[in-house]
Amino acid sequence: MDLEASNAKQPLPPEEAAAKAAVLAECDRLAEAGITFVVVHFDGSGDEGVNEDIKCYATEDYEESEVQDANFSHLQEYLEALVPYGYENDCGGFGDVILNVKTRKIMVERNDRFEDYTTSTYEV
Repeated sequence: MDLEASNAKQPLPPEEAAAKAAVLAECDRLAEAGITFVVVHFDGSGDEGVNEDIKCYATEDYEESEVQDANFSHLQEYLEALVPYGYENDCGGFGDVILNVKTRKIMVERNDRFEDYTTSTYEV
């Protein structure tokens, strides 16, 4: 999975930097358990949003096979701290916070929803 970072050089706020450090500190334990990816999905609109429970995967593609008995739920709050602010506003947005255990990189994939319209004018 190749995701290109759009703002890789911006410094993180202190809370997000601490959350990132806490997550990355668990990479050795995750690797020992055979985990390759850890994901938290977020989705929201109309000023309300929800984060799903943490999911762990043991394949090269994090969307294929979830590891059911992995207990790394203590990482939930840290990964949630990395969910982008305001994703739930207006039409909302959705996405994933993804930890690649092998590369020790955390990527945020955010999709914003928007409304659009088309105007047609014609004489009858």
